[in-house]
This record gives sequence, structure tokens and C-alpha cells, in this order.
Amino acid sequence: MRLRHPGGELVHLGYCTNVHPAEDLDGILAQLDTYALPVRERLDEPVLNIGLWLAHQVAAALAADAGLTLRLRDELTARGLEVVTLNGFPYGGFHRPVVKHAVYRPDWTSPERRRYTANLAHVLAGLLPDDVGEGTISTLPLGWRAHWQPHHLELAGRQIGRLGEELARLHQLTGRTVRVAFEPEPGCLVETTGDAVRYLSDLDPRHFGLCLDICHLAVAFETPKEALDRLAGAGIPVVKAQISCALHAEDPADPATRAALAAFAEPRFLHQTRREGRPARGTDDVPEALTGPAALATGSPWRTHFHIPVHADPVPPLTSTRPVLRSALAALLHTEHPVTRHLETETYTWSVLPEPPHDSAGLAAGIAAELEWTRRELLDLGLSRPVAGRPASDPSGPGTGQPDREHELRPNGSTP
Repeated sequence: MRLRHPGGELVHLGYCTNVHPAEDLDGILAQLDTYALPVRERLDEPVLNIGLWLAHQVAAALAADAGLTLRLRDELTARGLEVVTLNGFPYGGFHRPVVKHAVYRPDWTSPERRRYTANLAHVLAGLLPDDVGEGTISTLPLGWRAHWQPHHLELAGRQIGRLGEELARLHQLTGRTVRVAFEPEPGCLVETTGDAVRYLSDLDPRHFGLCLDICHLAVAFETPKEALDRLAGAGIPVVKAQISCALHAEDPADPATRAALAAFAEPRFLHQTRREGRPARGTDDVPEALTGPAALATGSPWRTHFHIPVHADPVPPLTSTRPVLRSALAALLHTEHPVTRHLETETYTWSVLPEPPHDSAGLAAGIAAELEWTRRELLDLGLSRPVAGRPASDPSGPGTGQPDREHELRPNGSTP
């Protein structure tokens, strides 16, 4: 959906389709009808933005055939959907029974990662709406931290440099700007905004920037405004933000808290867990945090990298990091100009929740509820819905928000 910032700039809000398993064009078109179109209709929006996830096979096929890309664009338009951002983090197989560390391969030391991202850039340039000149692609933050040596940084720098040249050529050919956004994540070489300053400050901001995943920010116990100030001071633009919440355990020594957290242990994805501190210390998954030789100490709150629906609360005594999300949204959008104009909800974990949605209708309802909550928050921050018949970039009066409601998580993604 399109919203207008008080400064007059267009802000895009959508949801990321990495929640869906399709990895070929026919499957992607089917998921548009099953999920994206019902979500748009539930929200009563004329146009809904979706952050497409394209696995490497379909990205290569689309990049090699302009006709296929045009077909995808036409299919999106026919459904009232548009794309300004892609998720280029998972290379493929994101919904296999076990993903865990595989999501970080290939990393930025490999030409496969560069080729995949370049293909995505070419596809995105062909999908952008006529009135939008810039697109973004989120990607992994160099790679998983284990075994990184100085020569790996040199290899990654070489691949990123070559990608920058390709992005410059793409701009010359199409007039479209595509920026690749590295997404700090727990356990990766770039886990925090401090790591981003250390490893990413020399990248050309015309082609590269940062994707701020607010769940990841919360797990690292970073304060949003301090994090954004740190990035701005280093000249690293935030070109995309993912609207997401983590699990918060205020008293991890409490047996009820530990039992509730154990219910979120599941075999598909990693759920890195951190203990509050400077720096935050932690484990690569929930079971390791709770038991065994690497078990986390109690006495300070824990946070877990499990993307829970932003509008809903986990079973007490666990809570959501929604306060961090609200603070981040205010920091991103309160200024004269928005820090970023590409926002997407990214709860890819619906299927592995302790009580997941029962069916596709339940999932669509849950995704729509997340977007509805986020839309209300943005309207409360002063953004407005474009007026029918006026260009979306035309400034107009402030929007009006609605009373906030918090909800408990329901099995089908709905709310009471």
C-alpha cells in the first residue's frame, strides 16, 4: 500500500512473500491468488505492495527472459499488486523441513551469491511501477560468522565490487536505481549496527545500504534511535526496513517462562537467543539457551529471534518486542523526510508457531491483521493515505489514526 509522509514523500508498505514456499513462476502466481489478493481485499486497498521472494532458479529464468518478467508484472498489475522491493536473503529451499544454517549459503564470498543478486536487480528494474524510480533488495550480511578470516572479507569485497559495477550499468540502461541492502542478523558477521559500521562503511551508497530488521535489532538489545544515529554518522543509508517483533523473556529463570519459550523450539529455522548485556551474549538456537553446557545465564532478560506476528502477543509470561518496533517506526518516520521509504512486514514463521494458522484463509487473515496494525501505527505517526485522483507524491493533510488494540496470538492468525 502507498502512504504519504508529512514531508510529501511516498512510503510503500507491504508484506514479504518468503512466508510462502513457491519457487517457480506458476507457484508464485498461484500464491498471489491464494494470499496476496485476499490480503489486499481485506485491507480495502486499491494497490498492495508485496516484497517478493524469488528463489535463485526463478530469478535466473526471469532475468534471462524479459517476456517472463513482463508477464509477472502484468499478472501483478491485474491483481492490484506492485513490487518495489525483493527479499534476496534466502537463495532457495527456504521451506524445506530443516533450513537452519543453510539459509546463509551461498554467502558473499561466492560468485553464486553475486549472480543471484544481480539477477534479482534486473528483474526488479522490470517490475518497478512506472512512477517509482528506485527499488531495493535485502540480502544476508556477508555470511555466518563462523570461520570468517581476513581473506574471506577480501573475497566478499571483490564480489560486492563487481555487483556495484553491474548495478551502475543497470541504471545506465534502464534509468532505474536498484540498491542492495545488507540485513544485520544475529550470528552473522554483521550482527549489529556497530558491525555494519565496521564492515559496510566503505560501500557506495548509490548502490548499497542497510536493511533494518527490527526483530534483529531488538534481539541485539539495540536502541533504535542510537542505532540509526550510528548508521547516519557512518554514512550508511537505511534503504529498507522490515517490520517485525521478537520474543522477550523478562525472567528467564521462571519455570513458566522457560516452558513457554521451549514451545517455540522447532526444527526448521534458527532462533538465536541473546541475553541482555554489552554486548549481548547468546546461543544459536532456543534449546541451547535453555539446557546444556552453553545454556544462557539468567538474571537478565532474554530475547529470541522468532518473528512473531506484530499485532499479536505470545502466551504469557513471554511478551513481544513491540515497544522496540514502535520506537523504531517513530525514529524512521518522525523526521522531515523518512529515513526509509520501503517498509514490509516479514513474519515468515507463521507455519512453525506453536499454534499455526489452520489453512490458507487463516494465514491471509493473519498477514492482513499485521498490515492493518502497521497501517494504523503509521497513520498515528502522521502519514496519510493518498487522496483518490491526486498524485501520490502530492502533499496533503495529516492522516488520522485509530485506537490501538493489542491481541493474543490465535491459532488461525485471527484476533478476538
